[in-house]
Amino acid sequence: MRYYIIAGEASGDLHGAQVIKELYRQDRETIVRCWGGDKMKKAGGDLQRHYKDLAYMGFVEVITHLPKILQNIKFCKEDIKTFDPDVLVLIDYPGFNLRIASWAKKSGINVCYYISPQLWAWKENRIKTIKESVDKMLVILPFEQAFYKKHKFQATFVGNPLIEIVLNELLQPIVPISEKPIIALLPGSRSQEIRKKLPTMLKMIPYFPDCQFVVAQAPGQTKAFYKEIIGENNSVLIVKETYNLLKQAVAALVTSGTATLETALFGVPQVVCYKGNPISFWVAKSLIRVKFISLVNLILDKPAVKELIQDDFTERKLSFELNEILQNDDRQDAMQSDYTLLWELLGHYKTSELVAKEIIGLAQSTERSLNRSLNI
Repeated sequence: MRYYIIAGEASGDLHGAQVIKELYRQDRETIVRCWGGDKMKKAGGDLQRHYKDLAYMGFVEVITHLPKILQNIKFCKEDIKTFDPDVLVLIDYPGFNLRIASWAKKSGINVCYYISPQLWAWKENRIKTIKESVDKMLVILPFEQAFYKKHKFQATFVGNPLIEIVLNELLQPIVPISEKPIIALLPGSRSQEIRKKLPTMLKMIPYFPDCQFVVAQAPGQTKAFYKEIIGENNSVLIVKETYNLLKQAVAALVTSGTATLETALFGVPQVVCYKGNPISFWVAKSLIRVKFISLVNLILDKPAVKELIQDDFTERKLSFELNEILQNDDRQDAMQSDYTLLWELLGHYKTSELVAKEIIGLAQSTERSLNRSLNI
């Protein structure tokens, strides 16, 4: 079978790679063409576009790069048509992927969406596009199945892929980074968000002189890029292996997104940080309906971890919150209790295996694939 997979971010590359491995394991005739990153390429995907050339966040940033985005959409449609997949697999990245889904469905291509757009947070009207364009929706957050049921659309909960990834990582040996207590800095994966958040995170160094500050280098970014922001401060380390870092950290400052959930699953006390373009933030705030921005708080439906958003993301407030999760035993105990509940809510699924089975099942159930197997 032929599968075309599109992921537009580092987290999508991670989960896409796991799915590609499973597709090859379950279907010996698998051929994968993809948009993603180094992990998907290493797993066996024929990479057409790297996510580092696609990742634009915020309304202002998207408008600024609109010509390139439209050019990518045009190329993507032509490439899919040339490849002629049995199933088009879309991983998150809704601004781009929903456009492709609508076109693909009209072109007679089977569409599987893995990791749902966050319709429950904003743009709920996109449900119409999904119902018209998506043959199979695979969701990874416990409450998403009920959300789609409310809208009379079937979605399948396949567990969260981070569970199996983290469980496997916990079995791997730790490579020591520092003898000092480590504070992990996870400022995101996109250049623009790293430039926005890392400078404030670095201002914590004088407040905690006995700790070692370590920056997690995002895939697709170079050490030289971080050095531009850090300067000549040799007391800050930069490491590529984020999971090895989290296994040793006593605390973490984390940009909102998948990293908040990863940090929680490793049991690391954290402060969630977010700051964007003021206009983009104002527009988003007027549209978003959820109470929290971190996945940890959204899944638990409570403020388990502190979120410092936009104007609250300041040196003074960040130093206070970091000190709290380092020194306040009650805060630490409460957070660890919430992390335990998080594991229970997400459950233990073989997510990538289930996702691959669903994708292969969709491919095999259609007349298109039957005709191809009979060489019609």
